[in-house]
Amino acid sequence: MSRTERLFDLIQLLRTYHFPVTAARLAARLEVTVRTVYRDIATLQALGAPVDGEAGLGYVLRPGFLLPPLMFKDDELEAIVLGARWVMDRADTQLGQAARSALARIGAVLPARLRQDLEDSPLIVGPGRAFRDSDAELIKLRRAIRQQRKVSLRYRSVVGEITDRVIWPFALSFFNSVRIVVAWCELRQDYRSFRTDLIDQTRVLSESYPRHRSTLLKEWQTREGIRPGDHAERAADFANLS
Repeated sequence: MSRTERLFDLIQLLRTYHFPVTAARLAARLEVTVRTVYRDIATLQALGAPVDGEAGLGYVLRPGFLLPPLMFKDDELEAIVLGARWVMDRADTQLGQAARSALARIGAVLPARLRQDLEDSPLIVGPGRAFRDSDAELIKLRRAIRQQRKVSLRYRSVVGEITDRVIWPFALSFFNSVRIVVAWCELRQDYRSFRTDLIDQTRVLSESYPRHRSTLLKEWQTREGIRPGDHAERAADFANLS
């Protein structure tokens, strides 16, 4: 790894911490010596990076620092392209357009070789099962989650039972065959997961729900025994919702 790449990786690693992190921990993550970390921190500070702290206490990167132009490793670039292409194909139209726009923005500030790699990536997303829910309803739900608004909906179970619900949506899960909104349900006074293709009507209410969506998400994950990043493993459970 070149020194430039190591400095970039150090900045990226510091971004993941919201509290001071010791040089020893940084060295272990980067697989370098503690002395190298001290030297690289001093270099970043001399270049104007807002890294606060000192030896023995730890270091923290103040928020708002940007590093143009963008540089990515080959694997990182392929991950970005594949993820964006999946969103274009499997999310709603609005989110797909946003993914396409994000790729264009990234490509505009990449060095020439990486820009070509971005455009010529051999990783493609295979066709999936067609969704039966509408883009319009999915866009409403995403907006409600972003704004932390309550949603009134009419839900039709797989056996045909129809209920009117008011929910506090805090997460959307995208799978190849189904899309799920996870929410607190006022009718059941409990967490529930709803298949979006079984929602007949959706209305975003003006009333905000009383708890922050991140709090609801963490509480739901804890109750379900789900660690961050484990959602894909629960795809079979979600697909069998009634």
